[in-house]
Amino acid sequence: MCQNHMINYKFKSKEENDFWSVLRKRVNTYFKENNLEKDANRHMVIKSIALFSLYLTPFFILIFAGITNLYILMSLWVIMGLGKAFIGTAVMHDSIHGAYSKNKSYNSIVAFSAALVGVDRLIWKIQHNVIHHTYTNIEDTDEDILPRFFFRFSEHQPKRWFHRFQHIYAPIFYCVPLLEWITTKDFVKAFEYRQMGLIKKGAEFRKEFAGIFFRKLMYYVVFLVLPVLMIDIPVGTTIVMIIVSHAVTGIMLALIFQTAHVVPNASFVKAESENLDTCWASHQILTTSNYGMKNKILTWFVGGLNFQIEHHLFPDVCHVHYPAIAKIVQQTTSEYDLPYYSFPSFRSAVAGHFGMLRDLGK
Repeated sequence: MCQNHMINYKFKSKEENDFWSVLRKRVNTYFKENNLEKDANRHMVIKSIALFSLYLTPFFILIFAGITNLYILMSLWVIMGLGKAFIGTAVMHDSIHGAYSKNKSYNSIVAFSAALVGVDRLIWKIQHNVIHHTYTNIEDTDEDILPRFFFRFSEHQPKRWFHRFQHIYAPIFYCVPLLEWITTKDFVKAFEYRQMGLIKKGAEFRKEFAGIFFRKLMYYVVFLVLPVLMIDIPVGTTIVMIIVSHAVTGIMLALIFQTAHVVPNASFVKAESENLDTCWASHQILTTSNYGMKNKILTWFVGGLNFQIEHHLFPDVCHVHYPAIAKIVQQTTSEYDLPYYSFPSFRSAVAGHFGMLRDLGK
C-alpha cells in the first residue's frame, strides 16, 4: 500500500450541480417525513437473534449432543460457517459502522460480534470503514483490490502468465482470507496501521495489541480447543472440519463483497496526482455496483450489501432502510446523469465477477 497516497488524496468538494448535497437532503427528508430513525428497528433485532442462533445453535449441538457421525458433524460445521458469514454481513458490519444503534454503548456491545467471528473490530474498521469506504477502487490504496501477486483485479495491475487461470483458482483462494484474518492478519495490520499513523503509537497501540491477543485467545479456546476436547472423533478430523467451516465463511464473504466492486461496470482509478477528478459521492457511484435488489431473501441474509451503492453513500444508516433509499438514489443519479450500476441477481453478479477475472487474465 502507498500510504502517502491514501492519506493525501483529495476529492472535489462539489460537482457542477452539487449532486451529493441534493441526495443527502432528500434522504434526510425521507426519514423525517416517515418519522423513522436511521438505525436498527425491531426487524433488525429479530434478524440479529436469528443469525446468532444460526451460528451458535449448531456449535452447542456439536459440543453437547455427543454426535460422532461425520456427515452430521460436517453439516453442522458448514451451517456454522454460513451463520458466521451472515453475522459478519448483517450484524457486525452495521455495528462497526455505527449504524446499529445511535447509543454508542449498545452499538459497541453488538460490535463485540466481531470477536465471535474471529476478527478484531478496530482493524476491520480501519481497513474497511476508513480506507475502503473512502478510497474505493483506488489502486495501491484500497486494500480490497490489492492483487497480492496471484490476482489481477484491474487493467492497471501487472499481468502474469498464470492470471489466465485466475477465474478458475479464485474460489480456492477466496476460502483463505478468513483463515488468515483469525491467525496473523490482525497482528500484522496493527503494526502496519501504527506505522501509517492510523493507530497511535505508545499506550494506544499496546492496548490494542493486547486486546487482539486476548480476544484471539478466547476465540481459539472456544472454537478450537473446546471442540477438539468435546467431540469424540480424531483430533485431526475435527480440525479439518473447523478449517472447512472457516473456508465456507471466507468464500461467502468474498463473493458478497467482490461482486460489488470487482465487476465489469465498476471503475478503477489509477490516480496521477493527489487531486481526484470527482467528488467523494460520485466516486462511490462510479466504483460500486448493486445486485439482486428485488430479492428480499438475499437482502435479509447479506445485510443489505446487495445495495452496496446505498451502503457506500450512507454507511451510518442501518441496512434495513436501503431498499427505500435506493429509489431516492436512483432518481437523483438519473437527474444528474450519473450511472447506477446493478446486476439483476446475485448469480449474474458472480458471473460478471468471474468473467472479468477471465478477461483480465487473457
